[in-house]
Amino acid sequence: MDVVKDMGLSGLHFHDLRHTGNMLAAASGAGLKDLMAHMGHDNVRAAMIYQHAVRGADKLITDAIDQQLKKRDEGDDDGPAGALAPVG
Repeated sequence: MDVVKDMGLSGLHFHDLRHTGNMLAAASGAGLKDLMAHMGHDNVRAAMIYQHAVRGADKLITDAIDQQLKKRDEGDDDGPAGALAPVG
C-alpha cells in the first residue's frame, strides 16, 4: 500500500516535505544556528541556501511598511504631534 499514491500525490517525496519545512523555518526569521539545528545540519551551507531563498521577502516587507507609512502621512492632519521621534 502506497500512502502517497492513495492521497493522490504520486510525485511527492519525503525530501519535498523536508524542503518545505526548511523554507518555512527560514521564512520565520530563524537565525542561522537555529535553522541549522532545525535541519539537523552542522554545516552552514544548507542553512544559508534556505535563508537566501527567502530573502526576497525582505523587499516585500519593507515595501509594504513604506506604503503604510505613506498612507498614514497622507492622512496626517495632526502636524508635528503625529511625527515619530528618535528614542534613546
